[in-house]
Amino acid sequence: MIIIDDSIKNLNDNYQYGFKDNFNPLYSTGDGLNEDIIREISAHKNEPEWMLKIRLKAFKIYKKLPMPDFGPDLSDLDLNKIRYFQRASDHVSRNWDDVPDQIKNTFEKIGVPEAERKYLAGAEAQYESEAVYANIKKEFKEMGIIFSDTDTALREHPDLVKKHFGKLVTPQMNKFAALNTAVWSGGVFLYVPKGVHAKIPIQAFFRINAGRTGQFERTLIIVDEDASVNYVEGCTAPNYSEDSLHAANVEVFVKKNAFCRYTTIQNWSDNVYSLETKRASADENGTMEWVDGNLGSKVTMKYPSIDLNGPHATGTMLSIAFASNNIYQDTGCIMRHHAPHTSSNVVSKSICKSGGICNYRGTIRMNKEAHYSKSHIECDTIIMDDDSASDTIPHNEINNGDSEVEHEAKVSKISETDLYYLMSRGLSESEATKMIIMGFIEPFSNQLPMEYAVELNKLIDYQMEDSVG
Repeated sequence: MIIIDDSIKNLNDNYQYGFKDNFNPLYSTGDGLNEDIIREISAHKNEPEWMLKIRLKAFKIYKKLPMPDFGPDLSDLDLNKIRYFQRASDHVSRNWDDVPDQIKNTFEKIGVPEAERKYLAGAEAQYESEAVYANIKKEFKEMGIIFSDTDTALREHPDLVKKHFGKLVTPQMNKFAALNTAVWSGGVFLYVPKGVHAKIPIQAFFRINAGRTGQFERTLIIVDEDASVNYVEGCTAPNYSEDSLHAANVEVFVKKNAFCRYTTIQNWSDNVYSLETKRASADENGTMEWVDGNLGSKVTMKYPSIDLNGPHATGTMLSIAFASNNIYQDTGCIMRHHAPHTSSNVVSKSICKSGGICNYRGTIRMNKEAHYSKSHIECDTIIMDDDSASDTIPHNEINNGDSEVEHEAKVSKISETDLYYLMSRGLSESEATKMIIMGFIEPFSNQLPMEYAVELNKLIDYQMEDSVG
């Protein structure tokens, strides 16, 4: 979780992580992308030949695929001006003191070492294209948990990476999934062995520092049979007049009787395009949970999916989106039921103000084999003014006669009755409005560890500044 330090709240009038570092990368491929740059990236990383072949094949697919023809307008995103790879450090530190000072200062401002000491089993910090720090506590390492950046995992555990890489998120899925596969760098690799339970969170922090930067982390999580893990990530970037691009690919494999909760708190600045592809699979009796908070970025397009492949597998999506000042949040999820007695539950909460747009875009698919399966979708939106907008765009597909799909959606404004009641108890209109909003997002914040819920409330409180009057 991103930690707010009161000392940096006033560094930028609009965005509490708007501070910029005067840090020059050790290496950059410069603007734009071609096949030579992809070969250059792979060579700098000393990758095996099979990974270079995957990259080059994906690049060919990327060039052929069109931009998305739905949702937000991406015509202002100039992919020829993006810097696709920038190296900030020549190695991944295992000791926080070894991180370069300027980079370390950045992550100290957003609370990485504090969070790690207090309540994390392991932490990774990525700055621009690559991880600069990754560490897991000794007791969890002794359990056999593998936690590193994905580049390190490719070198140290190539068979495990090769077995899972690209098996859920393929380049053919969309243009940005293909782009990530071609230029990926950094990200998290996490393997939890059979029967092992990581009882406290493992976390990653992603920071874009320079304008016109592309960040393309590739995350692989494998939770083996009868194991469990709670993974959390936070994202920030400073404000620039130039746009940056965040296009992550995430693959999560939940084996038989296993559990994974993947929590994202995204608080990008309003010059970042966040275009992510996230897909998970759950085997028999497996449980996969996406907990997704989107509180920033210029445009977000993100639809985490779960393939419920085994009987009695369960998938959950709990999300919150906050859009203001012409921010466009186009988010949702995809649940694919492939086996009998599977279940999915989707709860989407969104808040729009000051010209923001929040859309829920989701798909529920019951395949022929998904007998006696159930899905429930609930979308609630609060629109705080006449300049903002929200739509629910569901696609429900049922291919058998004994499954159930329920969908409900509600759009409302702040209740004047509730406002009057709270104000009659001595609260100002602003305080009363914030209290109503906090109650609205409670189903989301209740799913977070206490420390993270407190910080989420601070982020929401900051977003609500000047929302009344």
